[in-house]
Amino acid sequence: QVHLVESGGGLVQAGGSLRLSCVASVDTSSLYAMGWFRQAPGKEREFVAATWPVRTVTYAESVRGRFTISRDDAKHAVYLQMDSLTPEDTAVYYCAGLHNPRNPILDHYDYWGQGTQVTVSS
Repeated sequence: QVHLVESGGGLVQAGGSLRLSCVASVDTSSLYAMGWFRQAPGKEREFVAATWPVRTVTYAESVRGRFTISRDDAKHAVYLQMDSLTPEDTAVYYCAGLHNPRNPILDHYDYWGQGTQVTVSS
């Protein structure tokens, strides 16, 4: 069983930054892709960013240019640097791990963290 633990969420003013971290209980190099998703109140969970071999990354249009995903397999970790935050970024952010090669943008990851709350005030 793979466990993912997120941290780094919190309350920030619009225009500010946060860095989310996700640490896995296994070597993340054993996972094909690592991703971040988010779910705002009353909305469905949506894709934010993902990284898969070799050093490939992709972002949702709503965060492209503001968010940066990175992966450190030596530390069993994936990060999400979030800059220029807006109130629309308020959500619970989830880290996810995909074991086998499949589309990393879709919501079919094998492992999920418990989520970390990000709140952006105006």
